[in-house]
Amino acid sequence: MKLAFSTLGVPGVPIPDVVRLAATHGYHGVELRAHPEEPVHPGIGAAERVDVAAEFKGAGVEILGLAGYARVAAPGVDAPVLAEIRELLDLARDLGAPFVRVFPGGDPAQRPEEADATAARRLGTAAEYAADAGVRILLETHDSHRTGAAAIRILGLVGHRQVGALWDVMHTWLGGEQPSSTYAALAPHLGYVQVKDIASAEDTTPLPLGAGVLPLTELVELLSREDWDGWLCWEYEKRWYEGAAPLPELLSAGRDHLARLLGESA
Repeated sequence: MKLAFSTLGVPGVPIPDVVRLAATHGYHGVELRAHPEEPVHPGIGAAERVDVAAEFKGAGVEILGLAGYARVAAPGVDAPVLAEIRELLDLARDLGAPFVRVFPGGDPAQRPEEADATAARRLGTAAEYAADAGVRILLETHDSHRTGAAAIRILGLVGHRQVGALWDVMHTWLGGEQPSSTYAALAPHLGYVQVKDIASAEDTTPLPLGAGVLPLTELVELLSREDWDGWLCWEYEKRWYEGAAPLPELLSAGRDHLARLLGESA
């Protein structure tokens, strides 16, 4: 498996510094948070896109994907959501990134079947554009659809190879789902896996990998046993927790922890 980290852990850090962190600490790739407060987002121009792609290529570091914020199950008209996804797909194509992340974002007031149908309709429409761009849209296990069982309700309706799943291990755990159940639901659709660690369900402040309660050992053993050969991406949510330790000083230990788990599971 390949290892990456998300720029959510180093908010606002310039791209050359992000690339240097990945190369220095032995990560194969980086997930870029595609938000206007970050250096890379759909609003940047063609020249900036070329420069970003060249920066990563020159260092031998891959751009794993773009973490976007489109909410595919949210109530309302389709056009703005589809436009947001298309902008992300265009950016991913220009950067050579294989994946774009979207959220479910359903409203608690919606009936579940209505939210599922809304998300599936939008993802099905966007899938054709994604195919032309050569990029895959990944629905993250998050918010209204935080488990694999919930996400598959949408993905099963879409039924398109350009639409898959991003497994956030914290959200499936908070939803009470065992890794084996999540994998069984998402395996045919799985793009990559976000790992992290927290102290408890009540305290989700990010911790160094292995220092918390999330079932990382079980997760990696499961993926290895199933011969899954994708990406593990460390999403350290520093952006939302200012008091959390700085990510750069944790990167080497985090990589070593994942490498040990992979070695123990081999």
